[in-house]
Amino acid sequence: MDVREVIVESYREGFSPVVASAIGGLLAGVILGSMQDQLSALPGLLVLVPALLATRGNVYGAFASRIASGLHQGLVEPRIRPDERLRAAAVAAVSNNLLASGIAAVLTVAILRMLGRPVAGLPTLVGIAVLAAFLAGLALSVVVVVVMMLGYRRGIDPDTLVGPLVTTTGDVIGISFLLVAVDLALALGGT
Repeated sequence: MDVREVIVESYREGFSPVVASAIGGLLAGVILGSMQDQLSALPGLLVLVPALLATRGNVYGAFASRIASGLHQGLVEPRIRPDERLRAAAVAAVSNNLLASGIAAVLTVAILRMLGRPVAGLPTLVGIAVLAAFLAGLALSVVVVVVMMLGYRRGIDPDTLVGPLVTTTGDVIGISFLLVAVDLALALGGT
């Protein structure tokens, strides 16, 4: 393969995921923009949102990279039905996401209180963060596995899919389940 063919192949594989990532980011922004009432009702939630999204991106980026490496090395079969390795990696990703999201909520409350800023109660923000992490984690695990396997079977380098896949689905799914968790917390009287 010469340089021109490598460049053309890179654009062929990478263009669609990057466009999908941009569209997904805009969709996540629209969902976040629709949460103005919830953000006002729960002080500190807006501070927590970037931490939750970054956490999901890091955790599920690593999860997707492990799948990509496993596919390249022949350790993971390119099929939708997960084997024991994929299950263990998914459980680790969900667990890490839950722990990191809970810690992010605790730090958000602690820092905002130290700064004398209004902030919702610790149980409320931790509950929202953990519930959103759990629901998003389950959905992201399925989406990452399915897209990585289908892409690999269609001849797309899984490493090309990791970044755009995780950022797009992580943002859209993460914000969507955050909205669900916030609405549930408000319905239960959380403040």
